[in-house]
Amino acid sequence: MQTNGSDDGTRSVVELTRAECRELLLTQAVGRVAFQGADGPRIVPVNFRVRDGVIEFRTTSYSELATYAPGTPVAFEVDALDPEHRAGWSVVVTGPCERVLEEFGAVLEMPSEPANVTWAEGRRPMLLRLEVETLSGRRVGHGDVGLAEWHHPDAR
Repeated sequence: MQTNGSDDGTRSVVELTRAECRELLLTQAVGRVAFQGADGPRIVPVNFRVRDGVIEFRTTSYSELATYAPGTPVAFEVDALDPEHRAGWSVVVTGPCERVLEEFGAVLEMPSEPANVTWAEGRRPMLLRLEVETLSGRRVGHGDVGLAEWHHPDAR
């Protein structure tokens, strides 16, 4: 792996394990979904949660996300950055996006737990689900930016 020239190796870019990626996904409330829209690639921020090994997020039924993402592969990214210490991490998930439809007449409930409520105003009744096909991550620098500690050896 490459370093950015730091003598002590603290700026090395290190690949995260799948377990670390899963752990880091649980530390954030907002991520970004990348999908192919009518006018080309789009990236939109969403509140999300991880449930039963899949990523779920809500949107309006008339949004670009609701229109173009279901039935297609999408990318999802979360990160945390510490500019002062030049440290951070990023986790990327790819896989198919699908609408969660009612099953046998059951009604999907709007979220009531604070962690599941969207930051944007208005109703977001459409639930989309991202099945995890690929999961990868990288980190740079030392410090607590989402993990209790950085425990990777320096890449030199």
